[in-house]
Amino acid sequence: MSDTLVKAITKGIRIYAAVTTDLVNEAIRRHDCSPTAAAALGRTMTGALLLAANLKNKEAVTVSFQGDGPLGYITADATPEGAVRGYVGNPHLEIPLKENGKLDVGGAVGKGLVQVTRFTGLGDPMRGSSEIVSGEIAEDLTNYLFVSEQTASSVGLGVLVGTDRRAIGAGGFMLQLMPDADEEIIQKVEESLKKVRPVSGMIADGVDAKGIIAELMEGFDVDYLTSTELSFRCKCNRERIEDVLLSLSHDDMKSLVEDGHAEVCCQFCGEKYQFGKEELEHLMKLADGVR
Repeated sequence: MSDTLVKAITKGIRIYAAVTTDLVNEAIRRHDCSPTAAAALGRTMTGALLLAANLKNKEAVTVSFQGDGPLGYITADATPEGAVRGYVGNPHLEIPLKENGKLDVGGAVGKGLVQVTRFTGLGDPMRGSSEIVSGEIAEDLTNYLFVSEQTASSVGLGVLVGTDRRAIGAGGFMLQLMPDADEEIIQKVEESLKKVRPVSGMIADGVDAKGIIAELMEGFDVDYLTSTELSFRCKCNRERIEDVLLSLSHDDMKSLVEDGHAEVCCQFCGEKYQFGKEELEHLMKLADGVR
């Protein structure tokens, strides 16, 4: 079952659902995540993809959790074309399970702020933020949408991690009420949300994105719209890393040249770029030429 995001609508409601198991496993591999870090990062990346589904092509969204828990920060970038990347401050964090035997993502994240930045290409990026209410990611994004964007929504996210530390099922959904949603529709949705099973469990059982919507909106007349393939994709490349080196001060570049070698690691994907002494000398000359 490939990673996919499906959009749908029914009277008074728009619904997005995503399966993200493969891309979450790619993030786990790249960052060597512990189960708790994998769950937190996977939920955040999935949430970012759901938020990006509202954007136009060539736009993007960044979701950041800046909590005071031992996990540190979590950041994910996503585009409406289905690309996502992300990282977490302490990917190797190991903390005890909760009393119910589940991963303590909330305890790992702690309290602080969730910030969402939308890059529309029209002037400055649009930023909004709200308090972290639980640290469990889905509740925090639901609260953010209501508090900061005045959008009545329900976000569900899940990452089920196996004993081999790989994701067995990962994904999520987002419901948003539209202006024509009346009280009867709202009550019907609330009852449906009370009955819905964990989304990670659905996916582990083989339910795809369209199937998640079907389970969630049972009894509704749903119109399925588009389907988008999803993947973990980073924007980094050697040219971008060279631009970073070119931005260094003369003294910093001279120090790298004297060392004879530099290794730059992309924070988002873990890719490592190696530069030898001759390359560094060439970059230093280029940088000095434009200073």
